[in-house]
Amino acid sequence: MSDTKGPAARRRRTTISGGGGAGSVKQANGTKGHDAGGKPPQDPAGVKAAAPEVSKQHASHNGNVGREESGKRQQQSRSSPRKQSSAVEDISGRLSCHVLQESLLSSASGYSNYRGILNWCVVMLVLSNARLFLENIIKYGILVDPIQVVSLFLKDPYSWPAACLIIVSNLFILTALYVERRLAVGTISETTGRILHIFNLTFMLTFSSATVLSVTSMTPVGGVFSLGIYTVLFLKLYSYQDANRWCREIRQAKAKSLTRSYSCPNVQQSNGSAVHSLVSYPGNLTHRDMYYFVCAPTLCYQLNFPRSPRIRKRFLMRRLFEMLFLMQLLVGLIQQWMVPTIQNSMKPFREMDFSRMVERLLKLAVPNHLIWLIFFYWFFHSSMNFVAELLQFGDREFYRDWWNSETVTYFWANWNIPVHKWCLRHFYKPMLKRGTNKFLAQTAVFLVSAFFHEYLVSVPLKMFRLWAFMGMMAQVPLAWFVGRYLNGNYGNAAVWLSLIIGQPIAVLMYFHDYYVIHHGSTK
Repeated sequence: MSDTKGPAARRRRTTISGGGGAGSVKQANGTKGHDAGGKPPQDPAGVKAAAPEVSKQHASHNGNVGREESGKRQQQSRSSPRKQSSAVEDISGRLSCHVLQESLLSSASGYSNYRGILNWCVVMLVLSNARLFLENIIKYGILVDPIQVVSLFLKDPYSWPAACLIIVSNLFILTALYVERRLAVGTISETTGRILHIFNLTFMLTFSSATVLSVTSMTPVGGVFSLGIYTVLFLKLYSYQDANRWCREIRQAKAKSLTRSYSCPNVQQSNGSAVHSLVSYPGNLTHRDMYYFVCAPTLCYQLNFPRSPRIRKRFLMRRLFEMLFLMQLLVGLIQQWMVPTIQNSMKPFREMDFSRMVERLLKLAVPNHLIWLIFFYWFFHSSMNFVAELLQFGDREFYRDWWNSETVTYFWANWNIPVHKWCLRHFYKPMLKRGTNKFLAQTAVFLVSAFFHEYLVSVPLKMFRLWAFMGMMAQVPLAWFVGRYLNGNYGNAAVWLSLIIGQPIAVLMYFHDYYVIHHGSTK
């Protein structure tokens, strides 16, 4: 009897002990409770009464388990078609592993993420140039000399001809302003004003070039710097007289319907955190407005330039640091890398050894192109952004993505936006309005550009060889050839090749001729 009741009693004790009381713990200990003097259970009926509850729990549990098993069987029966279809797809995927597609390096694939290849090219470029630089140091030693840079600008420390020539340019600036004032009030006619402007602009170029040619203390670098300033002023003053003439034409066309707001010289306008004054003609004919335009990083005049709301000091300091650092880097690379290469190229040019000439040309192409790229960043990004930020000049589009140029014309239209805007506004479009076709107008633009390139090189060097002029005019047939026969990446490669190879050729030509003229013979 005790054997039959033992497991049931243990099960009952365990079930009752789940209640978690102290008495339940004693019951669960069984005989230990007796041995310790604990009383036996006094209510066997209560224990018996608990048995039906336990049986009910077991029955409900068995029912739930049965329902779960039946539910699982139903789910398995429902999911079996899905498993079968997935199995079929898996087998089909293993059977066919090829699809219609192009290789990544094919143009038809449409793939364009070549960032890894670009990084590889940069690493290889750095390593190759590092080897060349180390070879240059071992062969020539340290050639960088900051004192020599000063001598490039000044032969005599007490004579500053380039700086004096730049100061004299204020006479031409003020002449243009006073002529426009006389035209605005009508004391001189349009014809007289046009003649005075032409005389002022022509005399400005001839006076500066004659001074550079005649003054013996003017160095070539000082001549390039001063003539560069005069060329910029020439383009600015030409745009100044053109824009003011257009304002007079508008004023004459609207003479019968002028309003007070149009003729009012000054109107205050809030622009961000700063307040700038909007002017209308002839309220713009002031010294302040004139010299703001002269200093602004643009060649095209307008009455009201877009203005930035404030001067960002951190941005300004970054650009200033870039200007100073890159200028020192440019001077060091020219002294250490370019000058020895050019000097070693004179003997092959004298002996007309074409194989050695090509080798010297290719050796010069790398430092020359690197210096040109650094100069582009220094001038068009660091320097012009510094001046624009200082003057709160809002239009900062000094260049576009010329490095993606697929045609020569796209490069010349996007690498120097201030000059491109000037040519488009004051030269190209007026020619089209007069009935000139586009090809002749583009050729005329290249002709003007070639003239100023030669002007900025031949006059400071005091010799006329027309290498820069012919190099610029050669861009016309090159642009036609690339635009007609080369497309996409091939056109872009042709543009880069013309930049990398064309400039060293002109540099070697001018240096050779300059050395022969001033030193009699080459080494």
